[in-house]
Amino acid sequence: MKTIFSTHGSRSDRNFRLWKDVTRARFMPTEQYRAGDEVFTGMIEGADIGSLRITRSTFSSVRVESTPATIRQSETRDKLAVTIKLSGTSSCGQFGRQASVGPGEMVIMDRASPSMRLTAGMSQSLLLEIPRERFEVVLGSAQLYSALTIGADIASTTLVNTFLNELLRVRSVLTPDAAARMSEIGVDLIVASIAERLAKEVPRPLHGTVVVQRAKAYVEAHLSDPTLDPPQLAAATGVSLRRLQELFHERGQYISDWIWHRRLESAAKRLADPGCAHLPIGPIAYGCGFANQAHFSRRFKDRFGMAPSAFRQRADQADPRP
Repeated sequence: MKTIFSTHGSRSDRNFRLWKDVTRARFMPTEQYRAGDEVFTGMIEGADIGSLRITRSTFSSVRVESTPATIRQSETRDKLAVTIKLSGTSSCGQFGRQASVGPGEMVIMDRASPSMRLTAGMSQSLLLEIPRERFEVVLGSAQLYSALTIGADIASTTLVNTFLNELLRVRSVLTPDAAARMSEIGVDLIVASIAERLAKEVPRPLHGTVVVQRAKAYVEAHLSDPTLDPPQLAAATGVSLRRLQELFHERGQYISDWIWHRRLESAAKRLADPGCAHLPIGPIAYGCGFANQAHFSRRFKDRFGMAPSAFRQRADQADPRP
């Protein structure tokens, strides 16, 4: 990764002032305070891979606050910040939720809302800034998962870490087209990790909107399970099937229709992805939760007006790559 800023070899009190200037320019305006008595040290490295701008930060104790005043100055309010802890520990807070994040764990923060982050001792993190719509179209409002620790015990979180480390390692040999595809896969893995974390939440009495969003997160995390149905979803969400049906109906939706909708949308995305061109249609259908290819073809044609093979062919013809 390219070094953007480093205090290496410097013991100056100016280190922290320079750090604040660089981080405000690269990320967003914030209020920052030293949280220790030692001379501040820090390094910022960056890499652009496809649509992803990845930053690796190594720094000593600091407290960072995002306030209404600093948010008004920011140009990144349409982004969510994904932080993956590589070493050290941090605590953060947003929307009344507090989280502690350690090595291998991940946390999401909303750039448009006040927040706090405190790091004690030396720490290293990966930071990615991703358009909020990539998350909210699937997972609902960022308020549901901001400042929620996504633990290293979740399989998809480990996969995110491994994937990003490998992506950084091989980035120099990727073609622009491959880099773009890999960056999209990275975002999809992060969304899946958040969905899996939300699905693991201990059921408790919740407002209807949160119940529905949790149910949808569970669907995303189990999209490939052909046995997923409304009764299983209600049980996983911690409400009765009748109550879950009522909540979906209030939003003009049916549970089973939503499950099929997400399966078909996922299948269409894979069929249009050049990176999946080598996969036969059958495995794509099975990977999206369809029990057999004939059923998948009927459902797909009803939804998109053409057979899966024709959809893939049209997407390939529309591909602008030489």
